Amino acid sequence: MNAKIQNYKMNQSDIAKKLWQPTLEIINDANISDYQSWLGEHYHLFFDDYKSLHQWSVENIELFWETIYKYFGVIGHAPYQSVTNNLIMPKTNWFEGATLNYAEHIFRAYKEHQNAILFQSERQQLTSISWKTLYSEVASLQFFLKSAGVKKGDRIAAYIPNIPEASVALFASMSIGAIWSSCSPDFGSDSVVDRFAQIEPKILIAVDGYSYGGKPFDKVSVVKEICEKLPTVELVIFIPYLNEDAQLEIENKDVVLWQDVISEENNQIIFEPLPFSHPIWILYSSGTTGKPKAITHSHGGVLLEHYKYLAFHNDVKPDEIFFWFTTTGWMMWNFLHASMLMGSTIVLYEGSPGYPNMNVLWELAENAKINHFGTSAPYLMACKKANVQPNKLDLSNLRSIGSTGSPLTTEGFDYVYEQIKSDVWLSSMSGGSDVCTAFVGGNPLLPVYEGEIQCVTLGCSLEAWNDNNQKLLDEVGEMVITKPMPSMPIYFWNDPDGTKYFNSYFDYFEGVWRHGDWVKITNRDSLIISGRSDATLNRQGVRIGTAEIYSALDKLEQIKDSLIVNIEKSDGSDFMPLFVMMQPTFSLTDDLKQTINKILKSTYSPRHVPDEIIVVNDIPFTISGKKMETAVKKILMGSTIEKAATLGSMRNPESLEEYVKIKNKRDSNK
Repeated sequence: MNAKIQNYKMNQSDIAKKLWQPTLEIINDANISDYQSWLGEHYHLFFDDYKSLHQWSVENIELFWETIYKYFGVIGHAPYQSVTNNLIMPKTNWFEGATLNYAEHIFRAYKEHQNAILFQSERQQLTSISWKTLYSEVASLQFFLKSAGVKKGDRIAAYIPNIPEASVALFASMSIGAIWSSCSPDFGSDSVVDRFAQIEPKILIAVDGYSYGGKPFDKVSVVKEICEKLPTVELVIFIPYLNEDAQLEIENKDVVLWQDVISEENNQIIFEPLPFSHPIWILYSSGTTGKPKAITHSHGGVLLEHYKYLAFHNDVKPDEIFFWFTTTGWMMWNFLHASMLMGSTIVLYEGSPGYPNMNVLWELAENAKINHFGTSAPYLMACKKANVQPNKLDLSNLRSIGSTGSPLTTEGFDYVYEQIKSDVWLSSMSGGSDVCTAFVGGNPLLPVYEGEIQCVTLGCSLEAWNDNNQKLLDEVGEMVITKPMPSMPIYFWNDPDGTKYFNSYFDYFEGVWRHGDWVKITNRDSLIISGRSDATLNRQGVRIGTAEIYSALDKLEQIKDSLIVNIEKSDGSDFMPLFVMMQPTFSLTDDLKQTINKILKSTYSPRHVPDEIIVVNDIPFTISGKKMETAVKKILMGSTIEKAATLGSMRNPESLEEYVKIKNKRDSNK
């Protein structure tokens, strides 16, 4: 692959404006500043700035992660013999000999009269769950699971929305060394089975349904179908969530009610000491074009990584309120709970972020006095397009806004500071289910520049490479990780020889993790992500990141959303259509088409200009909110919907029908 990387026509890192600067008080009070002082006191290590600290952390990988283990006072029930066996990916083993339990560190933050969880849904006003109640329910569920014969290594699967019961079940599973895996109930039954059948769960925790956008969705029949296709499930713990009178009967399987399980009071959680590399949970790749990969993480690996990120890069303090809008099917749900390691109270929201209106989550931020508000880039852009003005609310407690899921455009950055809060710390981040964290993200010591992620995180040796394995600066290249991290998967489930794991990350550059994103590291060490390299528009030998197109179109108030693909033809030519969703009251006029083309040409290059602009009613998305360029491209190249995408992994599978009609219409006009 000798295609050149497309350089920006404008060097964004040179023209980006500064939107936020930490005060001296913020810097002095930052958790990462305390860590630096601790390094000086205990290791006689002193750093002038974050750049030198980061450089030390990646040049001394073993020492860095050992300091994380010690700084956070990890509760080890047995000592480790060495930090690693080697630094050769993917064969690195971490802290061999050490035994610990992630859940034990969660409950180390227990405070008798403090709230552990705040919860709100479309049907439930804001309510609180104390640490005392959380502890009691986890203890009761743990006792029940042990009585049911669940032991460490058994899998517990959950088909459940983002409700407190899910949090209780997660911690109870962790505490005994069972392996957790969850899907949100907006997943279709086939999609759920594609995931859970791989891991052969012993226990299924399921709800009768959920509500979204003011509409109830009964899922009892789906739960029955899932159970029929999961023969390893011996017991179902049933939660009548949508309808308190709901019942579930399944042939050849025991069913118990959640309330009956937790009503048996128990006073103590027993934390099973587990090897550092013992599996904690199984997350999944998107599965939009095939069976999802079952990504397995370890207790110790994510514990160290979550301490590092939540403390140093999110700057979460004890007693703060931490929120992320997520479902149980997205890794950010796991990440949300990790903030409790820092002694924070988490906020759960179950329902649509747009019901009854687009202000609902910002009103939650006001009422719950949220300090750290996490969401996705598409949500922020949707608020911008809807002209939502959260700055009219009392957001005085709001310290940071976290954004992930896809690149946040410069317009998204500007919207945050103009319409949400002028002095908030915007922490754009990027990582994935692969590591259940972010490789790049926030930093309370550094300024925020428009359209840029602040830094590469500590202990992450991230670079931008070209196809010749050469490191790039201020140029777009493949995002690679050149040294191991503890939260990299220990393996993929049901991948005995590691082939799926190897092919997912290490078959492109030898011994180096290729993540699949286009990234530019600027001359001030901030970052700009240009989208997925597997969705790259390869046009006449030049690679174009889809995020560049979307960023340009976000400037136009007439366009609600967009999607672009490029189809390479056998004769060497290509066809690049741009699909646009229009805002109500606007239509795609010739003048608007010319404006779109002019913006793309002047901002980037003539190659960014589409061959055709087509109005559509909807853009296809995965349940986790990622645009499905690959599925649309496959349909336009002749694939059926069923072969182009796994419909159960989609938020709006019906949207693909329109692209089939577009394909058929084009064929008939040839």
